[in-house]
Amino acid sequence: MATHSPSLAPESQSKTSPAWLQPLLMLAPAGVWLVLMLLIPTLLIFQLSLVPGIRPGQVVNPSGLDNYFRIFQPDYWPVLLRSLSFSLGTTFLCLLLGFPVAYWIALMVPKRWQNLVLLAFVLPLWTSSLLRSYAWITILRPTGLLNSALTKLGLPPLDILNREPAVLIGMTYSLLPYMVLILYASLEKLDRRLLEAAADLGATPRQAFWKITVPQSLTGIAAGGLLVFITCMGDFVNPEVLGGASSMTIARLVYNQFLGATQNWGFGSALSMLLILIVSIAIALLLKYGDRSGAGGV
Repeated sequence: MATHSPSLAPESQSKTSPAWLQPLLMLAPAGVWLVLMLLIPTLLIFQLSLVPGIRPGQVVNPSGLDNYFRIFQPDYWPVLLRSLSFSLGTTFLCLLLGFPVAYWIALMVPKRWQNLVLLAFVLPLWTSSLLRSYAWITILRPTGLLNSALTKLGLPPLDILNREPAVLIGMTYSLLPYMVLILYASLEKLDRRLLEAAADLGATPRQAFWKITVPQSLTGIAAGGLLVFITCMGDFVNPEVLGGASSMTIARLVYNQFLGATQNWGFGSALSMLLILIVSIAIALLLKYGDRSGAGGV
């Protein structure tokens, strides 16, 4: 006698989590870290910036924007302008020196050697930035390697240590590998068929470079330039070690307010918020114009 068994395909009773919950759970660890290590400290600094003349151990009682008004006094304009000039000058030098290197690695070095060449170029980043700065002191001091070589060549020695050129040299040396890596990522994806077509149509190498190579690598140029600029704005080691007292920057001024003789945490916090604002604007530009870095789009 045939018996009818119950259906073997019952409806699944398992409940799946909402689609929006899974990415939220994946981002939760990083989000908690950012809140604890970035957002909360920034809010505390902003609170301190509203207290004029506060010192360690005093009660935090926000009372106004006096610290921010103090930033724009004539005494501090040279510091702000010097910080911007260092950042813009270093960005220009890194682009000027880094583009030919990235172009050579991406388009002229054989594929099997490119990774090895890139590794050799970024090897200095494996050492401490402080150690690299002290190495430049050995090179640039009056009796250093540079002046010894100039003397042997019959040229006058250069007195650039503890001056602004030494800071630019140190910053450029420290940040050049980052510029090269970003430009390489952009140039490595360059559509070489366009270069061949330009050559077939009679374009000179210079014309092909300016009308094809540069436009296709603009996003890489923007990303590398903004990354170097952002890093320079917060650089403390190179101005402190290579620049001396005559090369005060906003990062060193913030340090003096917190750990120096003045101990004015309110003014230091206001300077920090200004630096955060400048860097945030640069990051916003980086996200807008550099997110397709290396895509090679015109």
